Amino acid sequence: MNTNTEFTIHSRQFTLLRFPPQGKHSSLQAWDAADEYLLNYLYDQQLLVPSRIAILNDDFGAISCPLAEFSPEVFSDSFMAHSGIKLNCERNKLPPVNLSSSLALTEASNLVKNTYELVIIKIPRTLALLEQQLIDLRPSLSEHSTLIAAGKVNSVTSNVLKLFEKYIGETKTSLAVKKSRLIFAQFNPNIARSSPFPSKVDDPAISFSLYNHANVFCREQLDIGARLLLEHLPNHFKGRCIDLGCGNGVLGVAMLLRNPDTHMTFVDESFMAIASAQLTAKNALSHEAYEQQTQFEVSHCLQTLIEAKLPPVDLVLCNPPFHQQNVITDEIAWKMFVDAKRTLKVHGELRVVANRHLNYPDKLKRLFGGCKLVANNRKFMVLSAIKLNEN
Repeated sequence: MNTNTEFTIHSRQFTLLRFPPQGKHSSLQAWDAADEYLLNYLYDQQLLVPSRIAILNDDFGAISCPLAEFSPEVFSDSFMAHSGIKLNCERNKLPPVNLSSSLALTEASNLVKNTYELVIIKIPRTLALLEQQLIDLRPSLSEHSTLIAAGKVNSVTSNVLKLFEKYIGETKTSLAVKKSRLIFAQFNPNIARSSPFPSKVDDPAISFSLYNHANVFCREQLDIGARLLLEHLPNHFKGRCIDLGCGNGVLGVAMLLRNPDTHMTFVDESFMAIASAQLTAKNALSHEAYEQQTQFEVSHCLQTLIEAKLPPVDLVLCNPPFHQQNVITDEIAWKMFVDAKRTLKVHGELRVVANRHLNYPDKLKRLFGGCKLVANNRKFMVLSAIKLNEN
């Protein structure tokens, strides 16, 4: 038995894998102690009765799979989380749960809906995302709703508790168990709050505004890695380009404005990032350019484009992440590089910005057969790799 994949809760056993799948020697699990603490509490307090249940920010199905029989509505901003939950439900022969993006929660917040009797929240890495979700939940809560959140002790901060107090009502916490803690918030109907998102950022380095939904990386300023790559984008470029891990779309939009004969596909695994890139592009480009020269895809790396067998491209721009949820990893970046090579034409280019301490030059040399340093500063480097053949 692989103890990293076998999850037991109240005498029920589930096989849970992370997404994307890890190497067989990986010690990473698809759940943590906070998931266990939360589920044990729900069972012990007999809170799991047929009712309308919402689950927010479940990473890989550790919460959704044990509760699948109750047909919960599951909200996550991560395409990879959606994929992991879906596969783990199938793996355990469970009924599929109702998966939606966090934006669906935002879009539905002004509609008249039935009340959730039980809301379960896994504390997300980004406080702004939690803030937006608490705002969006209010129309679907009543004084009779039970709202429980869970997280590792170091994620249940005073700022997190203040958000629950500000947007939901009186908030209490549990004792810590296995370095995890629960949060209990009682809905107060007299609180009225508006959302500060999407926000807008202007910077003298660019001629257009950046629009950011709550879960976008570096939403309060221009990312310093992107700032360096902006100075070293190709000129006089004509062809098809991908902004991979596009965030708010800064690189792709700048490329379109600098090279008007470019077609740009914006790709990110965050639904909020894609919505942000759409806003940025729509406000920066002419209507004709937006309609004819842009495409937006939510995907794990370039999986969606590869499966759709879209035409090969001339250039991939990439500012890769170095974490997945709370885990620091370079596996996502490596997958991005592999997918970029598959998507490029022969003689097409992958242009990457990365922290100097990361071992990306060696990775790109191993994958592409060569790698050129385009520019660097004290913290970042811009690298270029050319696809030399179809292999």
